Amino acid sequence: MDSDLENYLLKNSPFSIEMIKKLIENVDIKIFNKGTILLKEGEKINECYLVLKGCIRSYVLKNDEEKTIEFYTEEQSVSPVNYGKKMPSEIYLECIEDTIVAVGTPEKEAEMYRIFPELLLNNLTLTEEKLNVNNSAYINYKISSAEERYLKVINERPDLIQRIPQYQLASYLGIKPETLSRIRRRISKNFS
Repeated sequence: MDSDLENYLLKNSPFSIEMIKKLIENVDIKIFNKGTILLKEGEKINECYLVLKGCIRSYVLKNDEEKTIEFYTEEQSVSPVNYGKKMPSEIYLECIEDTIVAVGTPEKEAEMYRIFPELLLNNLTLTEEKLNVNNSAYINYKISSAEERYLKVINERPDLIQRIPQYQLASYLGIKPETLSRIRRRISKNFS
């Protein structure tokens, strides 16, 4: 587990091996079983996660129907809106596979920034990059058809096609499962 975090940090941070080892000593790693609900609507958000292995789904309940917002897989961070603000969550977080995460809390982050001040600049850079990716994804979602959104998942996140239930994928794409089936049939005919 620590090796997963070490590999991530070596690949994605500008820090020395010595600093990475010190960081790992100060990070909490947790293992969750498939089906574990990490966060429910209305609960205060006091943890954020870095997925080391597995998959976490964020969703909302609207009219008793689950609406999938995002899937977080290896090397993706999960930092819900209102994290650390002592405000209730509007979303659910669920492990849809057995999942291993590095866990952060506002208190732990403050301690880490005190010990390793260079982390703050690095995290601000990562946050800016994530914001840009999210803004681009939002714009793309708004201007794309359901078929274009599905093709984008196939091209950019093909692992999701095999890892998640189709009804959750349909919800993520903003369509009904029947519509997803029709899109898949049409695409498979075009490639036959």
